[in-house]
Order: sequence, then structure tokens, then C-alpha cells
Amino acid sequence: MKGRSTVTIETRSLSKRYGRKYAIQDVSFTVASGKVTGFLGPNGAGKSTTLRAIVGLDHPTSGTALIGGRPYAELGAPLHEVGALLDARSAHRSRTARNHLRWVAATNRIAKSRVEEVIDLAGLSTVADKRVGGFSLGMGQRLGIAVALLGDPQTLILDEPVNGLDPDGVTWMRGLLRGLADEGRTVFLSSHLLGELSLIADHVIVIGKGRIIADKPLSELVDTTETTQVRTAAVADLVKVLTGPEVSTTVLSADTVEVSGLSAEQIAERANVAGIVLYQIAPVTRSLEDAYNELTRDAVEYRATGAGS
Repeated sequence: MKGRSTVTIETRSLSKRYGRKYAIQDVSFTVASGKVTGFLGPNGAGKSTTLRAIVGLDHPTSGTALIGGRPYAELGAPLHEVGALLDARSAHRSRTARNHLRWVAATNRIAKSRVEEVIDLAGLSTVADKRVGGFSLGMGQRLGIAVALLGDPQTLILDEPVNGLDPDGVTWMRGLLRGLADEGRTVFLSSHLLGELSLIADHVIVIGKGRIIADKPLSELVDTTETTQVRTAAVADLVKVLTGPEVSTTVLSADTVEVSGLSAEQIAERANVAGIVLYQIAPVTRSLEDAYNELTRDAVEYRATGAGS
């Protein structure tokens, strides 16, 4: 493995306008190396536009996008520095996976031996000599990842990399991305699978209606003041003994109260002193999905209506 340097992705007041409508506006953030950074947002929020602007596929109306301090167009050997997966179906359908990788390698001065390495790494060994046109969505994703890794880049930019993968493939992808970040690389990916992203992301950036609405470590996004749900027949009495300047209580039903500001142990101790019997006491965790839904509640451009909404 070649030595790793600190390379970041940075956008500065990045904007892209189509006519009078902004796809993204004043988008500024930094993606650090050595971490997995998730990029989230509703459909139409501007994720793809941002990613395309970073790798030079879309020219911004204003602002800049930099990788290691330089625009993508100024990188000396782009595939050796940045691996991108923005369209898993970009390979020519009549080529085999191996021939497609060899063609990409040849045009970027990459050794044939590296082609065999990424074929193995991406789990393509059994289908390497099959035509891409017959690939499933999941196998197409693996091929796209193989192309992204071909130049052994420091920076990975991936749009929905787990899309179409089966459960084994999702687990494989999780381990791969985590491992790449642990090597010191910059890993930036978008995903709609919030539960899966919460297992590997260190940092999360959320975009809504073309603007950044959150940019913070995953732990800060999902961790709030400790909240505990308690069941007891004496809800009113429990609320009285828990009252304090840093404590808030919310009665959810005749036998259930939610408590913030006290640990489960502190609640149990106070209840015991007061002779209150507790039926159940359990911490309430805030998931990435909860945080995301709260952040994007007013930023969803296309919202379904009906019984399932």
C-alpha cells in the first residue's frame, strides 16, 4: 500500500443554477480524511449535483470545489487521486468486466496486475469474463467500485454505493469502506439506507432544498440529552420525586413517562426511596433516521400523501 497523505474535499459557496432555480446554493463543507462521511438529503435536494460538481462533471454557477486544495480538472492523474462511482451503468454493455477494467487501466497508465487485484477485491472473479450488459444491478455496483479503486486513490466519492447489493454485498461494502477510511483515505458517500450508514459513518452532512442544513459528527447528530422511558402505576408520584432544575418529564400515557436529565440508575434510586414500584425502565435512543426526519421535515420537495405517509 502506498503512503497516505491528508487529502480533504472542500466546497466553498458552491452554487448551481438552472434558469431561475438553484439546484444547490452556497454549499460549503469540508470532508476530512481518515473518516467515512455520509451525504444525506431528500430526492431533489442537490446531492448528485454537488457530487458531480466536485468531480468536474457539472460546472458550478459560482463557488469552488476542491480536492486536496485543487479543482478536479487540475489534478495531474485523476484516477490515481480520486475514485468516483456516480453511475454504475457507465460501462459499455458489450465489454466483459475484465476488458472494461483493462481499458480504463490502459488509458490511465495503470498496470494490468492492478486490474486482477480489484477484480478480486470487488468480488468479481466468477463474472470477470462475462459481458457487462448481462450484469445485475448489484454486480454493476461492484464493477463501479472496482473502477473507483483501480488507481488506488486517496479519495473516494461514491453515490449510493450499496444500491442493488444483496445482504452479503452490503456487509462486504461496509467492511470495505470502513477499512479504506481506517487506512487514512477520504471516503465520501451518499446513501438512502440510513440504518446501514449509521453503522459506518463518522460524520454526516445533510442537504435540503439545495442548502446544507447539518454538518456534524454522527455521534452529535444522534446523541441527545439522555432520555429514559419508565412504566409505573404511580406516574404522578414519580413525576413529583423526579422534579428538578435539570429534569424534564413527559407523560406519555396513564402508566408511562419519559424522563430527560437523569440516568436510568438515578431514576430507579429515587423511585426506590419513595417506595414507587417500576414495571419497566429503558433508555430511549435517537437513531440517524429520527435525526434525519427531523432535519428534513421542511426540506422534502416531493412528499407522498395517503395512508402510508
